Amino acid sequence: MSSEQFKYSNSIIIYPLLIVFIIWLVFWYQINIDYGIKSFGIKPQKLEGLLGIFTSPFLHANIEHLYNNSIPLFVLSLSLFYFYNKIAWKVLLYGILLSGVLTWIIGRSGNHIGASGLIYVLVSFIFFKGIFAKHYRLIALSLMVIFLYGSMIWYVFPIKDGISWEGHLGGLISGFVFALIFRKQVAQPERYKWQQPDYNEEDDPFMRHFDEDGNFIEVLPEDDIATGDTSEPDESQTIKIKYIFKKKDD
Repeated sequence: MSSEQFKYSNSIIIYPLLIVFIIWLVFWYQINIDYGIKSFGIKPQKLEGLLGIFTSPFLHANIEHLYNNSIPLFVLSLSLFYFYNKIAWKVLLYGILLSGVLTWIIGRSGNHIGASGLIYVLVSFIFFKGIFAKHYRLIALSLMVIFLYGSMIWYVFPIKDGISWEGHLGGLISGFVFALIFRKQVAQPERYKWQQPDYNEEDDPFMRHFDEDGNFIEVLPEDDIATGDTSEPDESQTIKIKYIFKKKDD
């Protein structure tokens, strides 16, 4: 993977902040102006519930629900824009769409809201993408995500009332699908010259300075021929360096 993909830019932090700011702004509007917008979530198997596929990630039941989603959403989207900047928006937008559709298909009757489905998309994508890429930085990122959010896996099962495990499961599946789809759209690690299939050590100017025993040869014979100098070096012109050691008196 090219190191260019790991360079910092302002967009890496601006976009995640903007996403979190928008969901807080929507919540402020919901509390202070129109509380009824909370009903625009995903309503499974209902035509009017299809609108919630696009709106549900921005709606939250209360301040605790919003707070619990804001921190992981910021951290994960920050990682997404830093390590996968070229496809970050595709993962976010398609992730909202696919996870929402899956929730609409498999969800229980009710109103499914919250950004947790998108969070599961990011957790799943970042984890599986790092494993598929086989790049040491991305594998490290995958392990860090598992360390921080690995316990979230239990909430893709119906273990607690009032939680949309269907949205979590839809997000988990969506992230895995996108990790497969975008598997080849991120550059592979760059290969050093000596890793290339057509590499020949004898043609490498640097490697020719080493003899069979691994000793470094400063001046090669062909270098003398190329310059027209075939004479033996004059000892009077040779620079000699002497090292003198004096023991320091106590």
